Amino acid sequence: MLTIDPTVAPSRPTTASTRKTAALVGALFLYATGAFIVANALTTGVLSRPDFLTGAAADTTALGTGAVVLSGQFGVVGIAVLLFPLLKRHGESLALAHVGFRVAELAASLFYLAVPLLVIQLGAGLRDGTVDAASSTGLGALLQAQHGAAILMIYLVTTAAGMCMAVLLYRSRLIPRWIATLGVIGYPVLLAGCALDLFGLVDVTQGVGLVALVPGGVFELILPVWLIAKGFTFPASPTSDRIPS
Repeated sequence: MLTIDPTVAPSRPTTASTRKTAALVGALFLYATGAFIVANALTTGVLSRPDFLTGAAADTTALGTGAVVLSGQFGVVGIAVLLFPLLKRHGESLALAHVGFRVAELAASLFYLAVPLLVIQLGAGLRDGTVDAASSTGLGALLQAQHGAAILMIYLVTTAAGMCMAVLLYRSRLIPRWIATLGVIGYPVLLAGCALDLFGLVDVTQGVGLVALVPGGVFELILPVWLIAKGFTFPASPTSDRIPS
């Protein structure tokens, strides 16, 4: 005789509305991540050249493209807003913190956005003589420092937001727990990398410091692909929602 184990909770399929929400969250994730990668590649390519401000006028297209593409970071707030109704029942304080940290992530991205815009303006000033050419070296070093600080700020608030989200996704079982576990592990690794960067032991933008980005990066690639392809899953009955200690 066939029996059903009551401890095993079947899953209900995603409804049409939440299916759209999952796809939109996944798309925003991919766009925001891709936008930052492209914008940072373009901006870093300019800032890595010696005395880059002197030739900035020729780099206006690259810098302007990077600035426009970085507007994709506005999507990170949309991710938190869309997820909030689904996550709040599993920890409203964490869900609110997730929204707050995503807003902070956007603010850090705007701080980053100032870098290519300032390079364009100062480059134009050097070209028409309104900015003293003798100051280009000092201004260039200042912009490079702002660029590095902005990246670290983005990583720090992304870590905080991601940890809130990953814990809530683990509790809720809206996605397979193995995916959520990647985030639960990956974001603390990034936090450790940022801490080491603050003390000057590594640089998370290059060399061995890039290793800190890998676990969280894998999570932020698999999660949106899963959401677009599969959507959310809702357990039909309550189960343990705590991460084992």
